[in-house]
Amino acid sequence: MSVDQTQDIAGGDQEATATVETMAATAAASYPVAPGYRLNVRSGPGTGYSVVRVLSEGAEVRINCQTPGTRVSGPYGTSNIWDNIGSGQYVSDTYVRTGSDGYVAARC
Repeated sequence: MSVDQTQDIAGGDQEATATVETMAATAAASYPVAPGYRLNVRSGPGTGYSVVRVLSEGAEVRINCQTPGTRVSGPYGTSNIWDNIGSGQYVSDTYVRTGSDGYVAARC
């Protein structure tokens, strides 16, 4: 193997590492819950699922993935997008300031 081939492989590894780091940074983004709201966290993506806990005012959430569910109206509009914030934990995207009316994370 020539030196040039070794450098090409190393360069490829650096690009792959940068891509993984970028994906991790995106996944680690925190989004604020609408001011003045205590937000119900549900066991599934809809209002028919049980409340597993309540987020306090001023909370921030990390969105693992998003999925369609019950259509809800909240301070940031009306949507059927639900944010997965943990195992068996979902909140309506209409109460989370993501800066978008659409998906900002991978679908669950």
